[in-house]
Amino acid sequence: MADGKFLRLTPELHNYLIAHSDDDALLAELADETASRMGGVAMMQISPEQGTFMTILARAIGARHAVELGTFTGYSAICIARALPPDGTLLCCDISAEWTAIAQRYWEKAGLSRKITLKLAPALDTLRALPANEIFDFAFIDADKGYYRSYYDEILKRLRPNGLILIDNVLWSGEVLNPRNQSPDTRAIRALNDFLPSDSRVDVVMLPIADGITICRKK
Repeated sequence: MADGKFLRLTPELHNYLIAHSDDDALLAELADETASRMGGVAMMQISPEQGTFMTILARAIGARHAVELGTFTGYSAICIARALPPDGTLLCCDISAEWTAIAQRYWEKAGLSRKITLKLAPALDTLRALPANEIFDFAFIDADKGYYRSYYDEILKRLRPNGLILIDNVLWSGEVLNPRNQSPDTRAIRALNDFLPSDSRVDVVMLPIADGITICRKK
């Protein structure tokens, strides 16, 4: 049962939170360019605190090989790639040459291009075409919501024990609780949210970071 030990963030409190976290000029520049060029679509970019959280997690588990589904303009990829060792690898899956062109410029600025491989194709096709022995330590799912369960299943079988899968937008701006919202994306997110706590292959926690993020640890 919920015991009330949570805090509702006001804009002022969120600003305080950001001010007391790591500051990164390159990521701020990327966020500003994304906002100015993309308009409302820029909301797809992850938040600064989520990016730092992902870097810390990937570094803490000693991740060497990572995969990201949904790259957009490259913010989250930078956060993941920075956590990897010099010989680490990050496979980025996206379908937009326009958005990922921005990402590639910033990967170069960050000195991370050699760690990152970008595949412009449907993510499931990319995952299913990988060699059978391709194993990941860390994964971030932030692509088409309707395929979330399929992405999860494909990655889990390629994840090493104690590896992590992070799944974004699991609170869906609160729409997971709106019974009138029966859109395919909303139903897909609800279905995965309902399934994960019963999946005996993983330990699961859902956290109220940004738009909600679920962390799955493979047993």
